[in-house]
Amino acid sequence: MNTALQDPPPPAPSDGRSLRWEAHRAERRRELIKAARRAVHALGSGASMEEIAAASGTSKSVYYRYFGDKAGLQQAMGEVVLSQMQDKILAAGRTADSPRAGLQAMVSAYLQMAQTSPNVYAFVTGGTAEASGSAGPGFSDSLTSFFEAITEMMERALRAYLDSRSPGTSSGRSSAPELGIAAGFWPTAALGMVRAAGERWLATPPGPGKPTEAQMTKQLTAWLFDGIGYEQGPP
Repeated sequence: MNTALQDPPPPAPSDGRSLRWEAHRAERRRELIKAARRAVHALGSGASMEEIAAASGTSKSVYYRYFGDKAGLQQAMGEVVLSQMQDKILAAGRTADSPRAGLQAMVSAYLQMAQTSPNVYAFVTGGTAEASGSAGPGFSDSLTSFFEAITEMMERALRAYLDSRSPGTSSGRSSAPELGIAAGFWPTAALGMVRAAGERWLATPPGPGKPTEAQMTKQLTAWLFDGIGYEQGPP
């Protein structure tokens, strides 16, 4: 094995260089995640640790030392990628001037980020049977946190939308209590539909039967706000 590819051993606990070693280790970890992300983008979400390491110009043992196993690498990469996606999606929703425009901006941001690299998206969300079978608890926590943050913002947008369409009450709330109760399930259902439709869209080969990102965003937004039988035109 080429020893030049191996990291030096850590200093002894009593050595004053331990803090510098930790900083080096953190930086090295970030570099390995970036390299793995490029490798997965090129090789596919089913790439093995050996393939990822080779494409990254290092050895498989280095990746095992820093991440434990493939699930550990998946979790680490997922924390980075999902955080970036979450920031962009939530920022898109916050800058919109209406609940509907906010949801449309969030759907668009989600599709754009996923479309940037379908292979990386599948790798960090368990989009393949192989990946989801190896995902550990940490990975599940990262994915859950990602979708919870988006669901929470979608719920606020829904409440604002329902209040704006209220027939008029002193409290500003909908006059149909049963709608308000059931509406609490809408963000989870909406996000599930956007994710399922988005992942199928990503997997669809390019061609006349595949909508553009803009068309997919418009269609999903219409389904969420108007239903399957909506009429084309302003709401």
